[in-house]
This record gives sequence, structure tokens and C-alpha cells, in this order.
Amino acid sequence: MPFHDIQGHRRIIDLLSRSVQRGTLPPSLIFAGSSASGARPTAIAVAQAFNCLEPRTRNSEPVLDACGVCPACVRIARGVHPDVPIVEPAETGLIRLDPVRDVIDRAAYRPFEGRRRVVIIDDADALLPQAQNALLKTLEEPTSSSVFILVTSKPDLLLPTVRSRCIRLSFAQGAGDDVDADARDVAGRVLSHAATTRDAARRLDAARDLLTRTGAGGAIDREQLASHLRAMGALLRDIEVVGTGADAALLSNPDLKPELTHLAGSYRGERASAAYAAVDRALAALDRNAGVKAVADWVVLQL
Repeated sequence: MPFHDIQGHRRIIDLLSRSVQRGTLPPSLIFAGSSASGARPTAIAVAQAFNCLEPRTRNSEPVLDACGVCPACVRIARGVHPDVPIVEPAETGLIRLDPVRDVIDRAAYRPFEGRRRVVIIDDADALLPQAQNALLKTLEEPTSSSVFILVTSKPDLLLPTVRSRCIRLSFAQGAGDDVDADARDVAGRVLSHAATTRDAARRLDAARDLLTRTGAGGAIDREQLASHLRAMGALLRDIEVVGTGADAALLSNPDLKPELTHLAGSYRGERASAAYAAVDRALAALDRNAGVKAVADWVVLQL
């Protein structure tokens, strides 16, 4: 399934296709989303975009897509392309060490016939701990000819050491989807830090948290920062709910009510509105391709 056949997630799709075209796609990714979210089809689309025999661009833009009908695309879709191994849980519901070792060994060599080897691990939360540990060195120091994509509906079940080595993209289906716990943790730390100091230098230290798991500032890094900012916006909305005594059923993060109540003492009234407006402006700046560090530095000074 090429990018143009995937429903929704246009921002993520465009980021991925541009990154494939420019050769800037991170080598280790987590696609987080339920089975119906489109995360796995998007992983297949990435593999097709890299290895399609007749790739297409859109209106002369740096957006690459696969044709979906050439022999390479068809074999990738069927799961039989030699350069796109797909690792899935066995009948036991687990992914053991042997199939992971196999794809690690294959990733050490150049692709057999395609331009890039794309290793897709579906239901990656089923990886046994020893299998996850075996992946660590490869995720941290991948070869230039391979990309690893871990598809999971439960990213928090992956080892922290695995999550820290991957850029994570969230394929949400709507308000009822699971919260991106990592982004929420980052956003909460930054809000707490900003609540305790007005000192600009100390606030800029908090910007480093916002840049967690970003790199050189490319499109994927902007999406990572945007994920942190969206989580921050959700927390600020919840802080307003708590601070005004509104119905707790309106909370997006009800499990954080004690923390939200504490933060409501600092973020209330005009300050809360100004902070939310700053987050909104920061997201708009990222849409205009502003630099990730400049956006992170600016927004923490506004909180």
C-alpha cells in the first residue's frame, strides 16, 4: 500500500515521504498505533517508497511515493521481498530471539536487490526482553543501508533502552486513543520546571527536555517536538479544568489529577491562557519549518 492509499495521517505521511526522498529518514523508528490506525500499512509504504522500481514524485515537490504495482511493490505488500523482512509474533503470541538475530545478521549486509533494507517488526511489544536487548546495538549503530521500524499498539511495553534509541511517531485515531506517555512525561517536566523559576537561563535548561529524541532538526525532529507540544497543550487544558473546578470527566489525563492540581497553583488565569497560546504558536511555527531548537527555546520562555 503506497503512501497515497493510506487514509489520514497526512502530516506524518508527508514527513516520511519527504524524508525518504531526501535521504534523511532516521534509521530506527517506532510507529505507535492500534491495529486499525494505519501504522503497519505506513511501514509497508516506507519500504515500498525506498524500493519501488518506478517511484513517483508529486508536482515536482520533494515528496516520494511508490507506484504500488511494480514487481517490487507487489512482493513487499505480500511480505516476500528479500530486502523487507517482516517479523511477527509466533503462535505463542511472542517474538523470540532467533528471528530477531536473523534480521540483525541480514541487516549487516547490503540489500540483495533493492535500494534499502527495511526491517519491520510488527506487534513489537511481543518481543521478549532478550530479543529486545539483542536489538539495542543495531538500533544505536545501524548500517546505512538498513532501516528498522517497530510497529506497536503498546509502545510503553518496550524496554526504555529500546524506546530511547528510536524516533517515535504516533498514529492516533482520535481523542479516545492511548496517550503518548513519553511525550506527556516530557511536557509535564517542562511545565513543572517553568512553574518553579522565572530565570531565563534555568528555563532554557527545560528546552533540552523538549528536544528529547530529536537530532539535526529535520522533518522527523519537528514532528517529535510537535508531539511534545501537543501533549503540553493537553496538559494545559487539563490544568484549566482542574483550576476552574469543572467536571473531572473532561480531563484528557485523569490519572495525573494530583499533578495537575499542583500545577494549577502556578498556571491559572492569564498565565494559563498565555502558555496555551504560546504552544499553539510554536506548533504553527513548526508547520512553517522553523528550527526545532529555536522553537523549543522560545516556548519555554513564554510559559
